[in-house]
Amino acid sequence: MKILIKNATLISMDENREKIEKNIDILIEKSIISKIGKNIKEKADKTIDASNKIIMPGLINTHAHISMSIFRETLEGYTLQEWLNKKIWPMEDKLTKEDIYYSSKLSCIEMIKTGTTTVNDMYFIAEETIKAALETKVRIQTTRTLIDTKKDGNEKIKELEDLIRKYRNKYDTITLNVGIHSFYTTNPEYIKKCVEISKKYNLLIHIHFCENKKEVEDIKKIYGVNSPVELIQKYFQGSHVILAHAVKISKEDIKKLTKQKIYISHCPISNLKLGCGIANIKELLENKVCVTLGTDGQGSGSSLDLFEVMKYTSLLQKGIQENPKVIPSYEVLKMATINGAKALNLDSEIGSIKEGKKADIIILNLEDVLTKPINNIFSQIVYNVKGTNVETVIINGEIIMENRKLKESEEKIYKKVEEIIKRIEI
Repeated sequence: MKILIKNATLISMDENREKIEKNIDILIEKSIISKIGKNIKEKADKTIDASNKIIMPGLINTHAHISMSIFRETLEGYTLQEWLNKKIWPMEDKLTKEDIYYSSKLSCIEMIKTGTTTVNDMYFIAEETIKAALETKVRIQTTRTLIDTKKDGNEKIKELEDLIRKYRNKYDTITLNVGIHSFYTTNPEYIKKCVEISKKYNLLIHIHFCENKKEVEDIKKIYGVNSPVELIQKYFQGSHVILAHAVKISKEDIKKLTKQKIYISHCPISNLKLGCGIANIKELLENKVCVTLGTDGQGSGSSLDLFEVMKYTSLLQKGIQENPKVIPSYEVLKMATINGAKALNLDSEIGSIKEGKKADIIILNLEDVLTKPINNIFSQIVYNVKGTNVETVIINGEIIMENRKLKESEEKIYKKVEEIIKRIEI
């Protein structure tokens, strides 16, 4: 199928193009962006008039637990460890495969409706999440979370290998990584096994890291180190690693991280809600660490709306640094798009609008009282655009939402997740 987008205001995130271009046409053939230019004349099966609208790459969420949609707003009154031990893990023990499928599907719908086209997910019973992603067409990188608290970690590694054998290179929109829950839920020998798997299949590593003070202290006791960053240096040399959170790392530790292929998934809303603190993004950027954005699961992050995450990312850094010049809006847009693609090792395919890349595109309608007038388009997107300004979503060359209308039925999903939470709630 050929799709022709006409008369767009383009924010391509391609470093070889102007940051913003007016009256641009984009031709999509099958899953690929085949032409970008003015006045493209080719006939298409579908033409979209994007006059007075913004076209940009679909957003990329580099840390989420999309099956946790059903745990939205269960956090009140708990610390992170209390919430996990007293609330989440006991509820998770009651989840069925069908529960995972429907809760994942709810998240896929939420992402589409708020402009996220790619997500890096970490959970268990991953096949049901993959099924939901394939049906809704969301691009997903996923894993079987590797954890060894019950000394059954080898079974989890086997489950991940089964996933890799079944899904690797089978679908355009499905990729895998080695998702290690954390250092504090594992041990040295188990970490070594996880690294071996990543090398065996040439997959990146995704791990929760230094989310709060207690985690840091637990890691120090378990591994006998002065700083958790020592473990990154010891176990992950030569590996491509996404560190989720990285709130409690010092300036000295940040400098050490620059010597490795490290990407940070910054989840400011989840970190605030859990009382973890605020990651020093300014310091990371100044040390040339690639920073990306994540929502975490809705239990701690409330929603999967990356536009909200962009706003918090910028405002928090300006506030704690007491410097309004910190992190220009365009840099935040990079975190939500091309930086995320780099972190997932997918930047040759997604993250920018470029000829030859996959057509993962969102169209924003800013004819809204909250977005008028437009004095600076990048600031407007970071500070004032909401997920609800996303009008049309194209993933892998297919129109998934048009004029805010989905092909997917939402009401059935809403009913199912209400039934799930009534059954498992403690």
